[in-house]
Amino acid sequence: NAKMVEGLPVIIVAVILGIKHSYDADHLMAVSNFLRKAKTRASAVRISLSWATGHMITAAIITVLLFYFRESLLENVLAHFEKLVGLMLIIIGLWSIKEMFFIHIHRHSHGNVAHSHPHLHNKTKNHEHKHMFGIGIIQGLAGNDELLILFTASLGISTLGGILLSVGAFSIGVVIGMILFAIIFSYPLIKARSNKIYNMLSLLAGASGIVYGSLVLFAVV
Repeated sequence: NAKMVEGLPVIIVAVILGIKHSYDADHLMAVSNFLRKAKTRASAVRISLSWATGHMITAAIITVLLFYFRESLLENVLAHFEKLVGLMLIIIGLWSIKEMFFIHIHRHSHGNVAHSHPHLHNKTKNHEHKHMFGIGIIQGLAGNDELLILFTASLGISTLGGILLSVGAFSIGVVIGMILFAIIFSYPLIKARSNKIYNMLSLLAGASGIVYGSLVLFAVV
């Protein structure tokens, strides 16, 4: 099929742009603040997938708006979401540093099998997956440079369905990039299961979120 072959380079570009987009600083800082609580690699992957799913939903909606309204409407509307993302990063960072003083890792034995995992020493329930889904939706509203580039690269596609297909490939790239980050980031914490490493990652992730969120909020970056 000539049309499928013709569209292949756009799909490849879309996947690459998606992987690159997943490593935007605000994405990594938001996700890392929740990955520090992952108990297993599978849990870390689920957390990253929840974020990516929320991000994909917003990406699809923005693409429809781009298709019908181009940049005239979105330039004025989406610019304000950058500040919302900055404020959100500050709140997440503060929360991570606060929780650092309540979570401790304990070692347990079940028969001949010994393992360890973190316990939260307060009454707060963990809803990382739900939180990450909502954060993904919010972050998908801001910083859509790659989507605009993808839209420009896809000008040869005259239908909304074709453009949405490209955004689907972009979203796959986002998922791939974020899963790789989740596995790499959570590995030392899951492997060592030490309070010292957990506290170090919590402090680093929280402080980074606060600093970068402040820079975004006051339009420094």
